[in-house]
Amino acid sequence: MTDLQMSLIGIAGVFVAGVFGYNKIQEYKAKKSVERAFSTDHDDVLMRTGDAPAARHEPSFSLDSAAPGVAGGEASAAAAALAAVAAEFETDPADATVPPAAPHAAGVTPAAEQATALVDPLIDCLLPLALEGPARGDKLLPVLQTLRMVGNKPVHYIGLAVSGEWEPIVHGGVYTKLQGGVQLASRSTALNELEYSELVTRLRAMADEIGAEPEIPDMIEVMAEARNLHRFVAGHDAQLGVNLQTNGAPWAITTLLGALEKQGFDVRPDGRYVMPDGEGGHLFSLSTNVTLAEETTPRLTLLLDVPCVAPSRDGFGAMVACAKSLVGRLDATIVDDYNQPLSDASLAEIAGQVQDFYAEMNDADIPAGSIRALRLFS
Repeated sequence: MTDLQMSLIGIAGVFVAGVFGYNKIQEYKAKKSVERAFSTDHDDVLMRTGDAPAARHEPSFSLDSAAPGVAGGEASAAAAALAAVAAEFETDPADATVPPAAPHAAGVTPAAEQATALVDPLIDCLLPLALEGPARGDKLLPVLQTLRMVGNKPVHYIGLAVSGEWEPIVHGGVYTKLQGGVQLASRSTALNELEYSELVTRLRAMADEIGAEPEIPDMIEVMAEARNLHRFVAGHDAQLGVNLQTNGAPWAITTLLGALEKQGFDVRPDGRYVMPDGEGGHLFSLSTNVTLAEETTPRLTLLLDVPCVAPSRDGFGAMVACAKSLVGRLDATIVDDYNQPLSDASLAEIAGQVQDFYAEMNDADIPAGSIRALRLFS
């Protein structure tokens, strides 16, 4: 190795040592700067342990924080939850709640009664929405309208008004809390996982738009509740028919129309014949058992949708009385589905079974003909 090469190696070694030493000096200076910066007595609001802010409580109708929505998964637990929520409406001073419902003038429903009819803890999955601040109904309604159905299950909303009452959200109202509810089951199906996932996605997007934080119930619990409720609905979906069979030639449809109108039937736009209940609904319906193209029929069927008619209206009794009246008008016989005549004793036995059915619905807190029953069996 020549002297030149040895010199170059020495110079390189000195250069590397100098760079290493310079980096160490800079690292030491930086360390001291950081220590000085964090050794001051400035009060860090994020690390403060004194004067802690009050805990935040999201609005919820559920009385069991471990079980959002209708608690427990059984009909009895659901009924207990409904009673507890009703009590909460009456006793929670923080919400300046609704007093017990008092008798009111015909056609006037208190706001609290309307609210519990729209968002019902027994048949709805509850969806609390915490607002960032008071919000006007005028601003809320257009956004809420974007999420009114999931599958064939309706979604409703109520709000805690500044007056202290839970009420349906209306233009001109101002609300400090919102509560949504999606119906857990209908006559045809229960709320399923796909529908619930869609609901959660759309609910979050809607909540962002109105400045709200949704409280999402656990899917497993909601699905269990939906299945339980649908089993009840399917087990009580009773439609009771009484048939009239002609004793002679088939009846002409045009002749029937006059007889049915005299009997008190209304013809609905969809072609159904219904017996009005005097309050905008109907007690039972009538089918001619033929298509609109047919000109005659030998058989009529009176049909009572049992869970949709209150016991006090005696829908079955009214239907039997109507059938007996038509027997005289049309020269017919009351028969069962197998064309066997139905005696008065048989009709009385069926009437007793109807009363047992009503008792079962009452025991489940879903009385026949109630708003709750009409929602489930519509």
